Amino acid sequence: MKTMSHQFSMTERGPQDSHSDLDERLRRFRNEQDVAAGRTEKPGTRQGGLGFAFRIGTELVAALIIGVGFGLLLDNWLGTKPWFMLAFFLLGAAAGMFNVYRVVQNQGGAVGYKPSERRASADAKTDRNGE
Repeated sequence: MKTMSHQFSMTERGPQDSHSDLDERLRRFRNEQDVAAGRTEKPGTRQGGLGFAFRIGTELVAALIIGVGFGLLLDNWLGTKPWFMLAFFLLGAAAGMFNVYRVVQNQGGAVGYKPSERRASADAKTDRNGE
């Protein structure tokens, strides 16, 4: 009886090696394509459209509620019925619009604001040229 045994030589790869190698090559290719297309963020980091819309709505409504509430409290305390409510309604609306602008421009909620990359690179070029 003959027994067949197959031994892998140094140049042959087992089936598991070829799968992991293919996975690695595909991952590198996808990363290169993402960088070439300008997509450097991971797919899970982007907010969905519905979540983004809810965040914008929440920013506006929360700022208005806080502004009107603070105005009503001041009006009741000082006896100046609609004036502080109107003033703080306008301030709340302005704060809400500013918050929506920050969300849309992706400035985040960190302390201070960092300039956008385009603006920062343009400023660096003008500083270098002395203009």
